[in-house]
Amino acid sequence: MHYKEVKAILSPQNGMNLYRGCTHGCIYCDSRSKCYRMDHDFEDIEVKLHAPDILERTLKRKRTKGMIITGSMTDPYVPLEKELQMTRLCLNQIERFDFGITIQTKSDLILRDIEVLDKINRKTKCVVAITITTFDDALCKKLEPNVCPTSGRIKVLKELQKRGIPTIVWLTPILPYINDTEENITSIVDACAQAGVYGIMHSNMGMTLREGNREYFYEQLDKFFPGMKERYMQEYGDAYEVVSPNSQKLMQILQQRCENYGIIYDGEELFRYMREYKNKTIGEQLSIFDMIQEG
Repeated sequence: MHYKEVKAILSPQNGMNLYRGCTHGCIYCDSRSKCYRMDHDFEDIEVKLHAPDILERTLKRKRTKGMIITGSMTDPYVPLEKELQMTRLCLNQIERFDFGITIQTKSDLILRDIEVLDKINRKTKCVVAITITTFDDALCKKLEPNVCPTSGRIKVLKELQKRGIPTIVWLTPILPYINDTEENITSIVDACAQAGVYGIMHSNMGMTLREGNREYFYEQLDKFFPGMKERYMQEYGDAYEVVSPNSQKLMQILQQRCENYGIIYDGEELFRYMREYKNKTIGEQLSIFDMIQEG
């Protein structure tokens, strides 16, 4: 790991990434793509120096409360977080200044911070988005080797449900010929229903491959799925979007099952929900777009 001095923690849209790089080892990770211009090894985690203090000063100056969004580029619960507690310290600042949080992760380390997440949700709004790609723990350890298996993430969802903290599952990516099965989709949706998940995000039953992440992905295919690299190259070439040949059938299964359970699966509606701020002490609702307008 290494530290980097920064002047700002939040993007204009209130996005927050405290770390850059990751050691979860997910074979499909898009954040490895060269388009993101990371100037250090992906596993050499960049940590933003004095992030909690910078966030405190930033939130003090904000005239309008709103949602903070974190986890879109780097998981806020990389293993290093257990020691550094940067995410925990920033969550305390978010709770202190009555902001909301939407946090995306695939780590059960988030349960360490369930008390502060609960405090945020009681005052404003906390949404936890958990990534689940496969219901099978053995396959999960191949796809995402250095993070808790799916069974652990389902436990996280159930613990959050007990606190009344809303959850969303990112059912993505779906890797053709690997986890694009009817059994996988139905098992995940059924588990989501049991855990009281609010919504399921999806990406057309496929994945993206760009320069940087494509090469790493193919290396891992050779390691864990012999012969699969050649199949991908023959069928998809250098395509950016790689969609399962079963995508239409799998989407129908997902939609029908979600409707049966009352789980939201419309992407626009879920993005709107994650960005919409609610102050439960005064009943005021603002979206992140209102905050952008404040300048």
